[in-house]
Amino acid sequence: MAANTGKLAGKTIFITGASRGIGKAIALKAARDGANIVIAAKTAQAHPKLPGTIYTAAKEVEDLGGKCLPCIVDVRSEEEVRKAVEDAVQKFGGIDILVNNASAISLTGTVETSMKKYDLMNQVNGRGTYLCSHVCVPYLKKSSNPHILNISPPLNMNPGWFKDHVGTMNPKWFKDHVAYTMAKYGMSMCVLGMSEELKGDGIAVNALWPRTAILTAAMEMLGGSDEVAKQCRKPEIMSDAAYLMFIKDSKSYTGNFAIDDEVLKASGVTDMDQYACVPGNRLLPDFFLEEDPDFLRQQMVEDGAKPAFGRSSSSSGVDSTKGVFQFNLSGADQGEWYLDLKNGSGAVGQGPAPGGADCEMTLDSADFSKMFKGELKAVAAFMGGKLKIKGDMGLAMKLEKLMSQMNSKL
Repeated sequence: MAANTGKLAGKTIFITGASRGIGKAIALKAARDGANIVIAAKTAQAHPKLPGTIYTAAKEVEDLGGKCLPCIVDVRSEEEVRKAVEDAVQKFGGIDILVNNASAISLTGTVETSMKKYDLMNQVNGRGTYLCSHVCVPYLKKSSNPHILNISPPLNMNPGWFKDHVGTMNPKWFKDHVAYTMAKYGMSMCVLGMSEELKGDGIAVNALWPRTAILTAAMEMLGGSDEVAKQCRKPEIMSDAAYLMFIKDSKSYTGNFAIDDEVLKASGVTDMDQYACVPGNRLLPDFFLEEDPDFLRQQMVEDGAKPAFGRSSSSSGVDSTKGVFQFNLSGADQGEWYLDLKNGSGAVGQGPAPGGADCEMTLDSADFSKMFKGELKAVAAFMGGKLKIKGDMGLAMKLEKLMSQMNSKL
């Protein structure tokens, strides 16, 4: 793992939501340097389903050599945030690093997301991040190497080649849970704006997000099964990456939307298997990166988990792809073929698709074979003029994802 350097000794780090999970892992990593940790979280009494309180986390920090101030804080409350910050400054003399980690999540659609849940997510994630930054900045300006780190994703609006070449957008990380995406992107937009606003004050403002699912209480809830653990990495990969970001020069390292394993690799840590809950097992890509949400659900199911979010999944590609494809082939093996991944248990046959196709693809039979072997990407074929697509362009991309999954198992 990333070695401690001692550079955070005596530094004061204010971490929201640090009674468990990623927040606590960051606190413990910094504690090994002898840092002062402010644990700002709501859990003062043990929760029946969630491990840890601000007091048990504080003891772990102190056992590792750090100093700790546990504060009962609801980041929605300006009064509680201000009091915790003032108490921290009084006890430790200032604040050097702010970690906006506290977050609320509900992966539900527009109709299923009540206004109570909408308000909770946007008040904790977006507003809470803004509030804590607002209150801490005056003290961060006095630090020799001040950092704000938001645990939030890259701003991926994902128009991609759909917008450039077809004229439509594919906002895949909005479509299944608009409210949650808005709330998390609110945190990321704070990075986008504050990094420029505070650059003159020498305050670094960055975001950090995991490449793969991280085993936290939230992930266990969303995975719906203990089986999800084997598809996850440990929180320590995030705390190691965060630590490496904290010790960078705040005046030159700002405005970054960092991914955990990229930060580690850039610093010489190459063994990522050490962070896996089950080394060697297939890992689940995390939300908000380039993988399609349907395929994340599908992978969870295939590896034994039961996703408690989004549309239902099954062990077949039929339910996740939901399309009828028509292939018009030229060349050595010319002819018409159809593939039904929408109705019943699916079907394949020669000739036009019964009832019509959702997506029609025209290409040479040799290129068709290469696509199914994973040797030719649909995007590359389309851009190079080897593939013509008529109908639902999104289905063409889903089919390519499915083919690559099938090819990896052959």
